Amino acid sequence: MTLERPIAPDPYELLPTLPSFTLTSDDVQNGEPMDARHAHGSTGGDNVSPQLAWSDFPAETKSFTVTCYDPDAPTGSGFWHWVLVNVPANVTQLPTGAGGAAGTDLGGAFSVRNDYGEQGYGGAAPPAGDRPHRYVFAVHALDVDRLDLTPDASPAYVGFNLTFHTLARAVIRPTYQIKD
Repeated sequence: MTLERPIAPDPYELLPTLPSFTLTSDDVQNGEPMDARHAHGSTGGDNVSPQLAWSDFPAETKSFTVTCYDPDAPTGSGFWHWVLVNVPANVTQLPTGAGGAAGTDLGGAFSVRNDYGEQGYGGAAPPAGDRPHRYVFAVHALDVDRLDLTPDASPAYVGFNLTFHTLARAVIRPTYQIKD
């Protein structure tokens, strides 16, 4: 089943232009299909967040926020899979599975609830038979040590705060599709 609809814009093309920096992963590649281990358990996946590493961000960076968003979800508002806030500036990589590891020591960083209603990484789960979905993993370099947020904040509210505190952003966009 293909859900006929236009291709949604990349969310960061709609915001003010920012400098970029380097974002790499041992697990996912830009424009390439993700492995099922990064898909949600409801689709037979393992719900494991990918390894991410970043470098060459602005020297004045004080913290990071890591997000994963699916602009292709048939919702009219996309789907937030992961929002990890207040990652200290000295943390420049997340190991595979960091999004689901309760108690992972990231210097006070925490995940707000995703669109599954859970805190932490929620894997890819496009409708079976739909076209490939883009999963926009972004690392935002911030000009503050901490965003004044709680784990109850919505992803949209985090995004609002990011608009005013992001110095630079690095993005990688793997895809995922569930065949009929």
